[in-house]
Amino acid sequence: MFFLLCVIVYTVPIVLFVIGDVMSAMHSGSGMALLIIGGSLIGLFLLAAFIPTIAVQVRRFHDQDKSGWMVLLTFIPYLGGLIVMIFMCLEGTRGPNRFGPDPRDPYNADVFG
Repeated sequence: MFFLLCVIVYTVPIVLFVIGDVMSAMHSGSGMALLIIGGSLIGLFLLAAFIPTIAVQVRRFHDQDKSGWMVLLTFIPYLGGLIVMIFMCLEGTRGPNRFGPDPRDPYNADVFG
């Protein structure tokens, strides 16, 4: 759900950015304001979503009974982002692990309470 929210929020500034780029290419600079607004909105959202994104990744690693420090795999050039993306798509461990109870266990009512 977090990723879906990010995609939805990124869509508007990217559309503004692309429209501004097309307008500036066709009309010699008339879309520069849209380029600046779109680029600024993308940059602001990147800054605002940086910490929550790391928190979601750490939570997913903990769901898989792995250390949250594995987020640092992202900094491996070329392959790191792909490796982390694959880990984010894997299912978490069933039942409790060393980081706590399984949040998807229907019989564990204390997770969200």
